[in-house]
Amino acid sequence: MNGADTAWILVATGLVLLMTLPGLALFYGGLVRARNVLSVFMHCFAVACLMSVLWLVCGYSIAFGGEDPLWGGLSRAFLAGVDATTVKGTLPEVLFFAFQMTFAIITPALFLGAFAERVGFGFVLLFSALWMLLVYAPVAHWIWGGGFLADGGIFGATGTKDFAGGIVVHETAGLAALVLAVMVGPRKNRTTPPHNPGFVAIGAGLLWVGWFGFNGGSQLAADGGAAMAITVTHLSAATASLTWALWERVKFGRASLVGLVTGTIAGLASITPASGFVGPLEALVIGAVAGVLCQEAVALIRNRIRIDDTLDVFAVHGVGGIFGTVMIAAFGAGSWTAQLGALAIVGVFTVAATWILARLAGLVTPIRVDAETEFNGLDIAAHGERAYDITS
Repeated sequence: MNGADTAWILVATGLVLLMTLPGLALFYGGLVRARNVLSVFMHCFAVACLMSVLWLVCGYSIAFGGEDPLWGGLSRAFLAGVDATTVKGTLPEVLFFAFQMTFAIITPALFLGAFAERVGFGFVLLFSALWMLLVYAPVAHWIWGGGFLADGGIFGATGTKDFAGGIVVHETAGLAALVLAVMVGPRKNRTTPPHNPGFVAIGAGLLWVGWFGFNGGSQLAADGGAAMAITVTHLSAATASLTWALWERVKFGRASLVGLVTGTIAGLASITPASGFVGPLEALVIGAVAGVLCQEAVALIRNRIRIDDTLDVFAVHGVGGIFGTVMIAAFGAGSWTAQLGALAIVGVFTVAATWILARLAGLVTPIRVDAETEFNGLDIAAHGERAYDITS
């Protein structure tokens, strides 16, 4: 057990939790209409709580409990056999559990943005629980837990390279978002602008800071690799913000605040899988392309294909994570076969499993709220609260 490594991952764990609470909650909450902002907060907080409990029950064990090629088993369910002295690498295993728990929290929280403003609270909880245990945890095992896509698996000694979650987090959440958006259907009114761009900017800033723990903490050590991961993360985010704003200005004659900070998230998602394998110059390239690529993906999904992915989860996180994963091979840090093969395998599995689980959850609790609730907003109808008192 190494004191420096332990201290750094303690900090990183807090930073990754900050990404969901309150970072993602504010980012998503500002993008929806005022009548739905509290429902977004509620979804983010409730999912964070539920995923934490389920990670203890069996999620951690499925992801990291054993060396079976397909799943980790249940040997670590309820942290069986783990106490404060149990070591995993140079860390207390209970700290490794907590760090990975924050990833299991934010991944399902990401796809909440795909169906915001029109999905029932019961469905959100039930589907998120099933998806984390049966999609996220197995995929985490396949790549990070010694499964068949890891080193020594079907792609040989080097295996799939995914430093902090381009495939495990962003591809899975992005594809789930796309599937759910199609299944739920579009909102009645898709043209309403974000009700509070200030929330969006604050949330994006918290996500940016938290991402240092997300990527830097994935080194699982306090060393030069963690420092480089943080540095390239920052540079990609900064560059993508600028290219998104520049491309907006070229196309529309102005750059928006919401656009600028969405570019930040695109740069962060894109560097995530590569942050342990590239240097500053490669980070500039990844960020520069991500700002334009993800913006064009938004236009394609929203305006041409006409899928109402409410908060552009697939276009930003899914496309960004997939792009960053491919760039690992492009820069020679991984094999094309392993990177593309893993993307294909995880992609097919995620799409199929998401569709099945959503259908099953829909048999238990309605997926979409009724038309009157959607019109009036979920805050009052589902939770009996308002974000703003316009009479005072």
